[in-house]
Amino acid sequence: MNKILLSIALYLQRSKHYKSTKFFIYNLFNDPNNPYKKYVDITIIFLIVTSVFILIYEVKHRVPFWLDIYDIYVVSFIFSIEYLLRLWVHNDISAPIVKEYKESQFLQRPFRAKQILKEGLLEKVRYMFTPSALIDLLAIFPAYRPLRVLRIFVLFRVLKLLRYTKSINQFMEVLSNKKFELLTLLFLLFFVVMTAGIAIYVMEEEQNPNIDSLFDALYWALVTISTVGYGDISPVTPQGRSISILVIVLGIAMISFATSVIVSAFSEKLSELKENRIVEQVNKSKSFLLICGYGQMTKMFLRQHGDAYENYIILENTLERMEQARKDGYDTIHEDASRYETLSKFNAKHCEITILCLTSSDVENIYITLNAKSISKNIKVIARANDSSMISKFKHAGADHILMPNRVANSMIHTAITQPTMYKAIHAILTGKSVAQMDEIRAYEYESIVGKSIDALDFKGTKLLFMGIQRGEHFIFNPLHSEIVRPNDILLVMGKQISLDYFKSRYKEVQNV
Repeated sequence: MNKILLSIALYLQRSKHYKSTKFFIYNLFNDPNNPYKKYVDITIIFLIVTSVFILIYEVKHRVPFWLDIYDIYVVSFIFSIEYLLRLWVHNDISAPIVKEYKESQFLQRPFRAKQILKEGLLEKVRYMFTPSALIDLLAIFPAYRPLRVLRIFVLFRVLKLLRYTKSINQFMEVLSNKKFELLTLLFLLFFVVMTAGIAIYVMEEEQNPNIDSLFDALYWALVTISTVGYGDISPVTPQGRSISILVIVLGIAMISFATSVIVSAFSEKLSELKENRIVEQVNKSKSFLLICGYGQMTKMFLRQHGDAYENYIILENTLERMEQARKDGYDTIHEDASRYETLSKFNAKHCEITILCLTSSDVENIYITLNAKSISKNIKVIARANDSSMISKFKHAGADHILMPNRVANSMIHTAITQPTMYKAIHAILTGKSVAQMDEIRAYEYESIVGKSIDALDFKGTKLLFMGIQRGEHFIFNPLHSEIVRPNDILLVMGKQISLDYFKSRYKEVQNV
């Protein structure tokens, strides 16, 4: 038996098709970022709504044969397949068996395949008794028409919406966060209803014709404390009416308490829901910018270039700065950008992400860089460094560009003092106050300029001033006219915006041709 289990487990573990299929189905049911999950959710919701509609329709009408077949076979068959697939992907039995075999061989102890199999099956049985799995199972029962009473289990299909409707899931999550308070309130409600019901039953059972049993008294107590008051049962004795007054006051107090608990829970969750919506929104875009920290550098950057970025998020772990950024009109979430869990929320697989590490701490910026590069090497990281001795650490962490604001500020101050005219010109160009602008032309974006000499690019004809080439780690200032442009070169040019646009469109057209 052990050999058979081991051979099956080894076959499944070696089968790429089996593992990829199981992984795909697991993500299809559980991964909100899976692109196909929304289609599964929409299909299940459609089946639930139509089956409930059929239940309502057949109360007074005869259901057409084809609609009956759809409800019996199609809906129930799909729900059965879904239930079995969820049970299959809930846990893996083959991997623990293979692991147990390797450990038994290494430790020279008996191979316990049957025990591992038993534990794996018990785990599946435990899953079958979870609330969500029980709802899935009960939603299949209406297919068995010989037992007409089972048709009422169609209503359990409505409960399946808890799994497939995001807003309902968020509502249930809010309530679960206040589980202690709500359970305390429920216990108090049970105590008051039982006490008031027994009291009214003892006092009015012989004098009130509407109270024939303890159940009637408990029904009256629940209706009264909920302030519904149907009026079908009313106390007739002074003692009973005194109890009614007390129960009504307690009911109002309990409803107020329950309302305050739920409102406070939603107010606490509201900011998190807004932040999650912002993250989901930017994850749908092709490229976006993450700005870590809302300090002076971030403010200066957004004032000058904020309009150029439609998709961006500011990550700030200080509550006061986060609130200030929101007051200033910027999309900000209260998160620690140095944590791996924070950066992993963003879709680095399908989006082009640029991260600006602008916090005041070099250590925090290094952690952000390390986590970003561990998520994806394609994430572009521009990091701020305050201490020049930390530059090597930033490079080891994988930062694509390193900013030294103190060094730049010192250079600009020195230039402003010694060469004020040049300082004014450079400052005007960098801040966009000058007519002329500086821009980068990346050779790999314009394949038509690769392999050509600088002289052949006709910068004079487009009214542009060519300044130099960034090639790897080196910048070649004013190279020879015979210099050939390589694929990874970055050309630095200066001129009016109309000249820059004309040059780019001209070589873009040549490339397309």
